[in-house]
Amino acid sequence: MAKKVWGMYFSGTGTTKKMVTYIAKELANKIGAEYTPFDFTLPAARAEAKVYEEDDIVVLGTPVIAGRVPNLLLKYLDTVAGNGAYGIPVVLYGNRNFDDALIELRNIMEKDGFHTIAGGAFVGEHSFSTTLGKGRPDDEDMTVAAELVCRIVEKIESGNINEDPIAVKGENPIRPYYTPRDRNGNGIDIRKVKPKTDESKCVKCGFCAKNCPLGSINPEDVTQITGVCMKCCKCIKLCPKGAKYIDDEGYLYHKSELEEMYGGRRAEDEIFY
Repeated sequence: MAKKVWGMYFSGTGTTKKMVTYIAKELANKIGAEYTPFDFTLPAARAEAKVYEEDDIVVLGTPVIAGRVPNLLLKYLDTVAGNGAYGIPVVLYGNRNFDDALIELRNIMEKDGFHTIAGGAFVGEHSFSTTLGKGRPDDEDMTVAAELVCRIVEKIESGNINEDPIAVKGENPIRPYYTPRDRNGNGIDIRKVKPKTDESKCVKCGFCAKNCPLGSINPEDVTQITGVCMKCCKCIKLCPKGAKYIDDEGYLYHKSELEEMYGGRRAEDEIFY
């Protein structure tokens, strides 16, 4: 039986953290193991490779960006060493689709030396929006997560664990990243879009610079984005003064299209065990 259950996550606005933490804590409680979190959202946490032991269980979660594991995390994830630990990949998507993100994360974990035994794709409020997947993961989502935990416990206690990686939804080879398009099928490129600062609201508290997952905001002048922006929208959604925003025409069009196309439905969580 495992001695420690890890909740390892990258979470811009907190949805992935909520789900991974719940699953890992509940699992640890049910099997009588120690729970330990590992938040690799900020650059300092990714400065050194993470190494696990064979008797660990690792619930690893990332958000879904463009239907995939965020490409800016791939280099770091390749340095993680599983050493035979059980792995549970978890992805959070914004009510559209998780496409190949879960199978990609599973493949990464297997390559890193984990033995994946379960996994799940859950809905979280979209990083771009306050209406798309609003308030999720909610109580219904946590009920699905609780079901996953129960299935994992049954699997571990029975010893009925397949030698193959857990089978999840997705394609191999992994498909290209989802490309935003307008209604005429023309691509919308938002890769270089960056947040702006409303200086009438900004009090220069430095929250955004300290909490940017890529360390891309200049702490000496928070109006300057000096590095890459992954559009996690942490600085926009969590700024205590609401001073960050994006006004790029293509970004706003894509956001409105997503809300119109997918806002009227409740996308479902999917679990695999």
